[in-house]
Amino acid sequence: MSISITSIPDVADAQQILSDDALAFIQKLHEKFAGTRNELLAARSVRRQEFSDAKAIDFDPQTEAVRTGDWKVAEAPEALRDRRVEITGPASPAKMAINALNSGAKVWLADLEDASTPSWFNVIDAISNLSAAARGTLAFTDEKTGKSYALRTDAPRAVVVVRPRGWHLPENNVLINGEPAVGALVDFGLHFFHNAKVLAESGQGPFYYLPKMEHYLEARLWNEIFTFAQAELGIAHGTVRATMLIETIPAAFQMEEFLYELREHASGLNAGRWDYLFSIIKTFREAGDAFIMPDRSAVSMTAPMMRAYTELLVKTCHKRGAFAMGGMAAFIPNRREPEVTAAAFEKVRDDKSREANDGFDGSWVAHPDLVDICKEIFDAKLGEKPNQIDRQRPEVEVTAAQLLDVASAPGDVTEAGVRANLYVAVNYVAVWLSGNGAVAIHNLMEDAATAEISRSQIWQQIRNQVVAADTGNTITAELVSKILDEEVERLRGEVNNEEHFKAYYEPAAGLIATLTSGKDEDFADFLTTGAYELLEKEYVSKS
Repeated sequence: MSISITSIPDVADAQQILSDDALAFIQKLHEKFAGTRNELLAARSVRRQEFSDAKAIDFDPQTEAVRTGDWKVAEAPEALRDRRVEITGPASPAKMAINALNSGAKVWLADLEDASTPSWFNVIDAISNLSAAARGTLAFTDEKTGKSYALRTDAPRAVVVVRPRGWHLPENNVLINGEPAVGALVDFGLHFFHNAKVLAESGQGPFYYLPKMEHYLEARLWNEIFTFAQAELGIAHGTVRATMLIETIPAAFQMEEFLYELREHASGLNAGRWDYLFSIIKTFREAGDAFIMPDRSAVSMTAPMMRAYTELLVKTCHKRGAFAMGGMAAFIPNRREPEVTAAAFEKVRDDKSREANDGFDGSWVAHPDLVDICKEIFDAKLGEKPNQIDRQRPEVEVTAAQLLDVASAPGDVTEAGVRANLYVAVNYVAVWLSGNGAVAIHNLMEDAATAEISRSQIWQQIRNQVVAADTGNTITAELVSKILDEEVERLRGEVNNEEHFKAYYEPAAGLIATLTSGKDEDFADFLTTGAYELLEKEYVSKS
């Protein structure tokens, strides 16, 4: 097995990050684990079709002993015992990383996944920034304004928890025997190789968030990777801690199994609400009316199926001595519009209050201005305690039918919702192609997960010939094509830069047109797979 890279991106210490020793470590990870990853990805599509045909998922009888057994995850290290506020955001550029570390949040989810465009520059710049952060040397000066940014020394900085890419994404700029590497192994491998010893010595990690898993065998694979990596670099077994996102519908039926597989390295579970909704649509997209979801804006965390999901997550985590982490409230402030900001604050306050009262140990925010609100709510609930793992939820009983009760979600499918979905999907993918994986659209923080909901809803609506409640029109491929054209023209006017529009918005519109066709062959498992191919072929300008 051989390893090579396509180029050295224009990052100051890229040569050091992509050293021969670092690449040799990545090669070892691929030799041992890439084959299993490929088998597990292939198994996903088989299971999905089985679930769709059966119109159901159930708790696995083969793992009943795990669910009824007496076991707990490893005790949390000191640095991860208080997670009441976690801020999320990309690790590139450096300015955003510094702002997150200085935000006052207890934890920074340093995102190399849904909030990051995985251009070769961004991937290596993120590792560079995370390496400097681990050593306390991260700094940045804005050439345009002359303003300097540095890590605060007057108060604790956020503990870093890194989220690598999901198992599905490749890394086209690292080649193993001439084929693209596994993006997750590149992200983890580079971060771990350069930072594990430094973080372990300071008691600050290495810590990870693991996204988009669908089966406990995928969690087992991560556990095997952690075990190997620690032994390879002489790090004590169990130093790594991982929080797993329960953001797919199959994973909701295997929460205990996920924790069990990673129990020596497990920290907790997170309610990844937006990808979770996408996964429900994707899994049951051709399963009929019972799985038609209302407009995205109508599906809140108080919908019965979402209550079942979050209540089960809290109960499961606390039963096993793990942290239950709340999800992202999409509303963000706008400092230029006080009324918008006030409304965002109120919605976030309601969301975080519900989570704190349900027993969550902390929650996510997407903007530094929301840190204090989240902190205030969890401070009031926790008092002097660092968490509420001791709060058991024996009264919670959740059935498979409750987790799959899409039909009870309030709201309608509307043509206005179709229009909003198309606008968001094209707008987001265009921004993604230009190098930014998270963007505020109409005062909501949009990332890959919300774009996935948008495009998958439309595919499902076309496939099932859903009638829009507001117009009475059947949602057809022809109607969607007409609305898409109108929304693309609207975006053209808003962008008001024809060169920029042609470079990013036109290819984004082409991708969304394909992904929303309603045809089986056009439903990609992840829109970022096709977007990544566009990015690598035409839009990488900094590598």
